[in-house]
Amino acid sequence: MTLKKLDVAYSSFYGLLKSGDTSAHPPRFRGRGYFFTLCYNQSGFGFTVQTIRFSHKHPSKTELCFPVPFDFTEVHIKQVELFQDRFDRRFYLAITYEQEALKYVDNGLYQAFDLGLVKHVAVNLQGKFIESSIKRPDKYWHPKIVSLQQRKDRSKKGSRRHHLFSQRLCTIQRKCANQTKDWQHKQSKNILKNTKANTIIVGDLSPKQMTAKKMTKKTTRFYKSLNRGVHNTGHLGRFVELLTYKAQLVGKRVIAIDERATSKTCAVCGHKKWCLHLSERTYLCEVCGFAIDRDQNAALNIMKRFLSQHALWTGYRQFLQIIDNLRYTVKDKTKVSLSCSKNGFCELVGSPLL
Repeated sequence: MTLKKLDVAYSSFYGLLKSGDTSAHPPRFRGRGYFFTLCYNQSGFGFTVQTIRFSHKHPSKTELCFPVPFDFTEVHIKQVELFQDRFDRRFYLAITYEQEALKYVDNGLYQAFDLGLVKHVAVNLQGKFIESSIKRPDKYWHPKIVSLQQRKDRSKKGSRRHHLFSQRLCTIQRKCANQTKDWQHKQSKNILKNTKANTIIVGDLSPKQMTAKKMTKKTTRFYKSLNRGVHNTGHLGRFVELLTYKAQLVGKRVIAIDERATSKTCAVCGHKKWCLHLSERTYLCEVCGFAIDRDQNAALNIMKRFLSQHALWTGYRQFLQIIDNLRYTVKDKTKVSLSCSKNGFCELVGSPLL
């Protein structure tokens, strides 16, 4: 298996050279402590009740037989892999198989999500909001990772101290990644379990746009504080992937639509601000006076875009009426209006807060 993978790697390298790719480089050297994954594609293995056996041609005739916690005799297996984890040096067995998904049925209920780094905000067709906070284990582990990385850089490469810091650094990074994935799995499962709608709408995420900050109408800069949360940890992209495949298994569907400028656009009148800083958590429209949390405003706009493109016109008009009712305050039921003076400045009349 190792020789086959080496042959494939060199064939790919020479193929790239012939095609004129200047960035191609030969396969890198791997030391004796490096273990290549043993891959069995649809053959070379057999299942009995909670047992798997592998075939091989090693002269030692050692039998490769391992117990498994489930019965895979009635499941169509696509691939089985034997690999060694690089952190704890333990061997694991990965079994890939097909699982039947329930048929999707549109029940007329929809729920739109505005995914963020602090909280996820959802809205349904009745105009009810659901907010869920996001756990960020990376904020706890990052100072420890930076401290260990600095101590590792100051130690001599190849020394015992350098090796010790490398092991600790790998352990902490693995804990951070595992805690993040664990929360994302639980959160995506809870969303699908507690949602009656069979259609979930999310924004088509663009990490580059999420970190952009408009200084003027012609210049754009990027938030340095968002790079780690958006690009490095996979808080949003991986969460959407988990939500998508889990929804297919239970007969639901996740649809991604363009979410560009949903936070800067008023959900009532459609007025768009040219700049909305990240510190501004409340959206206040200068035209109609509509005031609402910026994440809730984005969720309303995502739902509006989906209904206008995919749903019936009657459902879209009903949802617009629900959004217009949000302009009424809870206490006095008075509508927010604007009083414009001669100098052009507008003054809010009534309480615009939701």
